[in-house]
Amino acid sequence: MTPPVSPGGNPTPPPERWVALSVRQPWAALLVAGVKTVEVRTWPTRRRGPVLIHAGRLPDERPDGWALLDTPELRAWVGLGGGVIGVADLVDCVRYDTAEAFAAAEAEHRNPPDWFRPPRLYGFAFRNPRPVAFRPFTGQTFFFPVEPAAG
Repeated sequence: MTPPVSPGGNPTPPPERWVALSVRQPWAALLVAGVKTVEVRTWPTRRRGPVLIHAGRLPDERPDGWALLDTPELRAWVGLGGGVIGVADLVDCVRYDTAEAFAAAEAEHRNPPDWFRPPRLYGFAFRNPRPVAFRPFTGQTFFFPVEPAAG
């Protein structure tokens, strides 16, 4: 895969091995746009560094994320599914042990407070999101390797 270019025009140094995280639309587009900075999961991670954002083939039908699509660019990005659409730096894994802690972080993860499920949830905190050229790729559960594009 060609290294993505940061907003300043400098190539992002490629990691030793690209990994991706599959996220349903519209959440993938919101993550790449920086509208959402935390992706919520039921499992923790110690991984840090660049992670490719894979837009899942099947969208999330719940209305919460779709209500956040307020620009033509975001509406165009949600049309992309079943492939890599961006990259962001995974910088932390936040633990939400209570519904109150989860609700307090709503501005980052953008999920309604009633999404909390005991005993806990985890938030993967991303920084420096940037789009990359769409590349069709089959998603997987958890982090998965993505081989460099040929040619």
